[in-house]
Amino acid sequence: MVKLRDVIQVSPEEMRAAYCGALMEEARKNDKIVALDCDLSNSCGTKDFKKAFPDRAFNLGIQEQNACAMAGGLARAGMVPFLHTFAVFATRRIYDQIFLSCAYAGQNVKIIGCDSGVSAAFNGGTHMAFEDVGIMRVMPHVTIVDPSDPTMMRSVVRQVAETKGVFYLRMPRKTVYDIYEPGSEFTIGKAEIIREGRDVTLIAAGLEVRQALLAAELLAVEGISARVVDMFTIKPIDAECIHTCAEETGAIVTCENESIIGGLGSAVAEVLVESQPVPMERVGVQDEFGEVGPQSYLEERFGLTATVIAEKAKKVLTRKK
Repeated sequence: MVKLRDVIQVSPEEMRAAYCGALMEEARKNDKIVALDCDLSNSCGTKDFKKAFPDRAFNLGIQEQNACAMAGGLARAGMVPFLHTFAVFATRRIYDQIFLSCAYAGQNVKIIGCDSGVSAAFNGGTHMAFEDVGIMRVMPHVTIVDPSDPTMMRSVVRQVAETKGVFYLRMPRKTVYDIYEPGSEFTIGKAEIIREGRDVTLIAAGLEVRQALLAAELLAVEGISARVVDMFTIKPIDAECIHTCAEETGAIVTCENESIIGGLGSAVAEVLVESQPVPMERVGVQDEFGEVGPQSYLEERFGLTATVIAEKAKKVLTRKK
């Protein structure tokens, strides 16, 4: 069961803490789970895992390609490796190793990309992964998840640990907003409709879920009824949910903390154009590189705000008419 909090506010728990806590809980149940870090255990929040399981935690230094190959080897030997690093290194830098040592080889490897999208903030353009979803989507048999808050993180980590295959889990490292009541449970591959609406559907993932909810409030003031969907599984996309929303609201806006090229918006558009075309707009990073700045500034800079989402919703409604 999924339940929204009555008040959505800044969480006292960082996402990396929620992630590590959930991973340790799974590791207590499964002694095959191991953690691999690339000199970022402090940044990715996995230091407590090493304290709890010193024989099952490995810091491999700044050699991400080797770490990924090692993850594939550990999986082949029956272990369940979780590999952690910044999202740019977890995708761009080790792409060939993921492809060959993990996905092509059919191994059970979990890749965790921290500081996805604008959450990289002061690490700047070189460390700001806008393209990670796009390049991982085209790799066969990879599941991509983008949890929106600590409660969802705990539910997702359990499923990632228990399900065989290559997973890419992207997340902000630090503070996010609490959206869901503790105990809410989610199913990977199935989207959640978290606000009903009849005029337009806002399909969001990760950091943009809160912005979509805020946008729905802005639209309600103008008499526009907006449905909000948390599409936290970007691959495999929940096509059934998209079809239902297209049929029932007739207009869709996607909201993503990544490039609109190849990301959530592309995935939703592919479903619509092949089966049920309706007017659609995309909110996300355009064809741009990242830059240095506070996350709040970057959200404004790249148009990832509730105001932009509401504007896109009104635009798509003119096309619906």
